[in-house]
Amino acid sequence: MNIEKSEDNIQSLVTNLAEKTFIYDLLLAYGQPKASVTRLKKGDYNLSKTQGEILWKKKLFFKKETDSDLHGLIDRLKNDPAIARHDPRFIIVTDFQTLLSVDTKTRDTLDIPITDLAKHYDFFLPWAGMEKSHIQSENPADIRAAERMGRLYDLILEYNPVENEGDRHALNIFLSRLLFCFFAEDTGIFADDQFTNAVASHTAQDGSDLQAYLQKFFKVLNLRERSDHPQFLQDFPYVNGGLFAEEYPVPMFSAKSGKIIIECGALNWKAINPDIFGSMMQAVVHNDQRSSMGMHYTSVVNIMKVIEPLFLNDLYAELEQAGNNKKKLEKLLDRLSHLRIFDPACGSGNFLIIAYKELCKLEIDVFKRLSGKQLRFRFLSNIKLTQFYGIELDDFAHETAKLSLWLAEHQMNLAFKEVFGKTRPTLPLQDGGNIVCGNATRLDWEEVCPKDEGYEIYILGNPPYLGARNQSEEQKADMSYVFDDHKDYKDSDYVCCWFLKGVEYIHGVNSAFAFVSTNSISQGEQAAYLWPRVLVRVEIGFAYQSFKWTNNAKGNAGVTCVIVGIRNISNKPKFIFSENASDIVKNISPYLHDGRNTVVHRTKQPRSQMPKMVMGNMARDGGNLILSGEEAASMKKDFPESLSLIRKLYGANEFLNSGPRWCLWISDDNLKLAKNIRPITERINNVYKFRIKSKAKTTRQYSSIPHKFAQRSHKPGSSIIVPRVSSERREYIPFGFLDDESIISDSAQTVHCAEPYIFAVISSRMHMTWVRTVAGRLKTDYRYSSALCYNTFPFPDISEAQKNILEDHVFKVLDEREKHPEKTMAQLYDPDNMPDGLRQAHHEMDMAVEQYYRKRPFENDEERLEYLFNLYEEMIEEERKK
Repeated sequence: MNIEKSEDNIQSLVTNLAEKTFIYDLLLAYGQPKASVTRLKKGDYNLSKTQGEILWKKKLFFKKETDSDLHGLIDRLKNDPAIARHDPRFIIVTDFQTLLSVDTKTRDTLDIPITDLAKHYDFFLPWAGMEKSHIQSENPADIRAAERMGRLYDLILEYNPVENEGDRHALNIFLSRLLFCFFAEDTGIFADDQFTNAVASHTAQDGSDLQAYLQKFFKVLNLRERSDHPQFLQDFPYVNGGLFAEEYPVPMFSAKSGKIIIECGALNWKAINPDIFGSMMQAVVHNDQRSSMGMHYTSVVNIMKVIEPLFLNDLYAELEQAGNNKKKLEKLLDRLSHLRIFDPACGSGNFLIIAYKELCKLEIDVFKRLSGKQLRFRFLSNIKLTQFYGIELDDFAHETAKLSLWLAEHQMNLAFKEVFGKTRPTLPLQDGGNIVCGNATRLDWEEVCPKDEGYEIYILGNPPYLGARNQSEEQKADMSYVFDDHKDYKDSDYVCCWFLKGVEYIHGVNSAFAFVSTNSISQGEQAAYLWPRVLVRVEIGFAYQSFKWTNNAKGNAGVTCVIVGIRNISNKPKFIFSENASDIVKNISPYLHDGRNTVVHRTKQPRSQMPKMVMGNMARDGGNLILSGEEAASMKKDFPESLSLIRKLYGANEFLNSGPRWCLWISDDNLKLAKNIRPITERINNVYKFRIKSKAKTTRQYSSIPHKFAQRSHKPGSSIIVPRVSSERREYIPFGFLDDESIISDSAQTVHCAEPYIFAVISSRMHMTWVRTVAGRLKTDYRYSSALCYNTFPFPDISEAQKNILEDHVFKVLDEREKHPEKTMAQLYDPDNMPDGLRQAHHEMDMAVEQYYRKRPFENDEERLEYLFNLYEEMIEEERKK
């Protein structure tokens, strides 16, 4: 969405206020489809039947009110269940003097004169798909500049088609040089508006001579001696540096593209943040990222989660320990000048820029403490861009990273001058950051960032995640190259390459690294694949447990991430950070908990004396063997003989939320009966067609039994249903008993003919603690795997009498459930609304299960987990001895 244009539209809307169309015009200003708004206006989408009210599902509730107190009204509306049922994102009330609104997701409120609406345009940006959590740290100037540059880029491509990598590289260099000039004329590097005025004054409006002018101009910026050039070019300072050192062709221009260059120059580039703008410019040259303009940078808050525990906290601790001691402060300054920061997936340089700025801020604090010691002549920064290293695969991002570091250096020079009255001049440009364009999985990192003696080296970044199914053939080859002769890596995320190369780099030198990753590397099978290879002569020094990472530069907005810091083995404290706390622990396990480095490997059979858990029944039928409630009722009514062929069907969703669907369950023995029922015959034929046309060989094989589910695990007798995915908010995963007539689909697993005590064991807090640790995740939800969660779970052998005790507790839990027939299973196990009786019954069952592990109660989940891992290691050791 074009934010600048939206602001203008909203200002126009309130300037020319039309009460009848106000809300529709507002929706259009935020990019809502015109056809949808038209249907809303006609009443098709309006779920409210009250005059003057508009209720659009998921979007808004709007009410014009002139007679009552607006504040009292909106308080009533936001608590109205009839409105909440339709989940409107915004509730808005207005008398067209004042406008009040509530964001029902964030609980933010707006209370303004309606004439000020344009000043608060960001409040309703979620209508445009831009969550406010993504843009709070964002400067609208960055967005405007990136949008203008995007238009310029598109127009340049019209006249200058890119035919090879050389053309693309030249265009990337041109954009970097142009950005530098815009920034320079607004921040004191050039005179104010010097570049834009020169272009406007010395080139034709049709753009015909702009190419030749800029080619000459860029060449002049790299010359000290300019006496043979016009005075207006001599007036520009000597820039030097790698930015203008080589000659690259400048593209041709049209009148439109020339005009946009002038328009770009009119923007306030002083307000641009290099740490954010670089990522936004990536979106300019990559059309697939244009839609996320304005929400595709890594926030400073999240970058600080990496750099603070990796090195910055330790440096500030040294500053505090130094106090005002001259020798200690000078020692810290020397340490700062001997740091190297290396991002081997640097993108447009966000992490490097923030690290550079934070180190400069610390250096200024050191100088302030020395300021009373008559050393003012020494107050020039010793932190150089040459201390910063990066690898980036994308050529434009690599060029932008180098440029952004120069711009950041200039900003910190200005900050230095503001404090101490002078600074190192920005021009001529000194050597920039050591950013290499290449594939980080293939390059030798030591050749990019040498491990010279006397330097501390910190590696950091946010490498591409890419699960196994999303990797290209080239990336799969990269994985094979990095993992070399290792086996069992093919289901690992691409980011694992960076962890292995990081361990190889830091071993035996004064170095450590920390990477952002999807949380999958510390869960499920990936933990078993990765960590035994990583934790060799190194340890996890700190870790952030799962949290939402607001970054979309590589398509990762809203991904659930962890941060893991790796260092050589030491006696330093180890920290685990969670959402609201940090803890010092003895050891950080591969699962990012306080515990040993043991990992859990999947197994096909239960390691304890438990019955087998199997997958539910898989239809692979194109939906033809599945019936809705209405279809099942109609078939039974029209064809009473079909009654024996129709069964209830439960998957995870049906069990937890909606109640059963229905399915055709046809054995070979009653196939003849089924074929005498016309609608069933049609469905069987459709199954055959679906399977025979499938690209999957196994599915085609099942075309020989079109009357049956493709994979059938059903057995006579009652079964325990086990949802394969369950919300991480729940204290307990809801399990349940189903009778012989119910079929369990493949979105769940099942234990057939299970004794009731099994329900107690897998519902227990002991088992939930195990699942939270070793299970894989779907985002943050538990992905329950029998091979990882159930088969590996350590549970002691118990007697029949003990089983009977657990059985009594099981029936108490079931009795408590039945006291609330109006609630779904999901509602019963919502942690905020779980009935007290049910919670107590579970607690008593937990205590009964735990007594079979040990008589002394467990104080917390950490104790439970430590005990379970001890048992698991004993189980593994016993198996080895057999």
